[in-house]
Amino acid sequence: QVQLVESGGGLVQAGGSLRLSCAASGSIFSISTMGWYRQAPGKLRELVATITRGGKTNYADSVKGRFTISRDNADNTLYLQMNSLKPDDTAVYYCRADSWAGGMPYWGKGTLVTISS
Repeated sequence: QVQLVESGGGLVQAGGSLRLSCAASGSIFSISTMGWYRQAPGKLRELVATITRGGKTNYADSVKGRFTISRDNADNTLYLQMNSLKPDDTAVYYCRADSWAGGMPYWGKGTLVTISS
């Protein structure tokens, strides 16, 4: 089992920045790709960015050039640096970890990000 705990959410004005963190614990040796997803009110959960254990990244078009995903494998922590934030970025942000063995991914409980205009 893997436990994921997000932190760093909050209320920021448009144009501002936030840095989200996700601390992983438990069977961390089983983690392959990690990612950030978000869910805005009344909308489906969507991919924000993913990163493989080797550091290969993938971003949603809506955040390219503004968000940066990174991970510290030694510290078992995933990060999301968010710059030039927009009101449309308002959502609950979730951390996700996939296992080398496959199966259902692990999810954190989420952290709320609110961007005021």
